Amino acid sequence: MKKLFMSALVVAALGSAASAQMDSDPAKIRLEVSRVAGSVSMITGVGGFAGGNVGVSVGEDGVFVIDDEIKPMTPKLKAAVATLSKQPPRFLINTHWHGDHAGGNEGMAESGAILVAHDNVRERMSAEHIVEFGGEQEKIPASPAKALPILTFSQEVTFHLNGDVVHVFHVANAHTDGDAIVHFRKANVIHMGDTFVTMGYPFIDLSSGGSVEGFIKAADRVLPLCNDSTKIIPGHGPLADRKKLTEWRQMLVKIRDRVAAAIAKKQKLEQVKAAKPTAEFDAVWGQGFLKPDEMVEVVFRSLTTPKGK
Repeated sequence: MKKLFMSALVVAALGSAASAQMDSDPAKIRLEVSRVAGSVSMITGVGGFAGGNVGVSVGEDGVFVIDDEIKPMTPKLKAAVATLSKQPPRFLINTHWHGDHAGGNEGMAESGAILVAHDNVRERMSAEHIVEFGGEQEKIPASPAKALPILTFSQEVTFHLNGDVVHVFHVANAHTDGDAIVHFRKANVIHMGDTFVTMGYPFIDLSSGGSVEGFIKAADRVLPLCNDSTKIIPGHGPLADRKKLTEWRQMLVKIRDRVAAAIAKKQKLEQVKAAKPTAEFDAVWGQGFLKPDEMVEVVFRSLTTPKGK
């Protein structure tokens, strides 16, 4: 999974020629479309790694898409969206810059979609930089000009379409420094991008400004918007609700607090890992993208890395 994620970033930047380096063959993956609520549906990959969960709103005002998976999936994603509406995408929102969520930008723009994202998403996609994860580093080249968001915002932007009010707002330094959350107020649906995942511990992209504190604050921002009927689309994993997000927040807070207490006692990383501060949660959250020791390490680094580094 780690290798797939790192490869996805390269695929997004270099195009289909890089897809051969991935362990999961996009040709073997199918996309599943499921209704969420109101005008909103969710598109997920089945049979391999397609990228993050996609949100789609369709109606008389057009097609509104949230994220667009890895670049090799673009033809299949367009076909999946076409099962919901014959109109081309009008707007495409990136919840952050990673290639498993923004890899299809160029193809969507070619279909006429207006690309929208936080200011930092365009900034990161516009320049070459290094992403580090699990001891591995990948040099990510700048994205093509056509893949860059042409409308960016610093804090929030609101869309009035398809009978709904869609509030897109920034949460600072969580998964990255450019995370956006999309709230369909009438449909009572929230797409959280990778600030919330339901298939394992979170990847905190420290090299892109992410932090464990930001993840907790993102949950704190979203939970007051939820009730028992709210549907939450995570960046990866099955559809969720307020209860699942509450459990997620509690998990993050407990792990953060335990690691912080160990740091206050001047313990080294290996000592903290040996104490297994995630053990209580490993059966539920430790079977996905990050393994328990990796989660401990990224939280430790998040709490000990000076801001701005």
